[in-house]
Amino acid sequence: MNSVALTFYYGSGSPFAWRVWLALEFKGIQHELRMITFSEREHKQPAFLALNPRGRVPVIVDDGFALCESAAILEYLDERFAQGPRLFPDAIQARARVRRLIQEADHDFVAAMDPLLDGVLFTAREKWNDADIAAAVSRFGTELAFWESLIESPFLGGEQPGAADFTLYPHIALALRVQRRKPDVDIRGLIGPRFEAWMQRVEGLPFLERTIPPHWRP
Repeated sequence: MNSVALTFYYGSGSPFAWRVWLALEFKGIQHELRMITFSEREHKQPAFLALNPRGRVPVIVDDGFALCESAAILEYLDERFAQGPRLFPDAIQARARVRRLIQEADHDFVAAMDPLLDGVLFTAREKWNDADIAAAVSRFGTELAFWESLIESPFLGGEQPGAADFTLYPHIALALRVQRRKPDVDIRGLIGPRFEAWMQRVEGLPFLERTIPPHWRP
């Protein structure tokens, strides 16, 4: 671990916070975890709003410097702790591709996933609308097929894991929570063989287990 301590504010289950936790572990950066409890509205309390006036996680505080927005945090960590393994490739075109994949994951993938989350996870069971859920599943399946076509190497950025993997994996892990709540929504069945193999490689990383959201654990 790096000798410089950093404070990491996160919310359990937030995919945006999870990517930062994965990056901290991957790079071996010493950090102190501070979990923000949404049910108690800690993210709207003055102490947290002083760090991020928008009241969102994640936030890191490094030697008095507070930074929010997960994509920006990944860039900062890679530059601030450059001696560790790299989150972004050195080659300019490869680095640009990783940045593009992060944007696609945060915009296109999330946009396709959100109706599914809204329709199942964030709606009471008695109010589930089967037609709306089916339409959401179809849209999400199309997006997953697109990502299946993008995977050409062991990890999204090449031979080694990095920022793009730590961005996309928490999103698909959250989507799979839909199937746990409503088993007949077969999200796993929408995942192609290359995407599945990529997921298994990410899940095989030695540090992933300790970053699993606390409230997801049995």
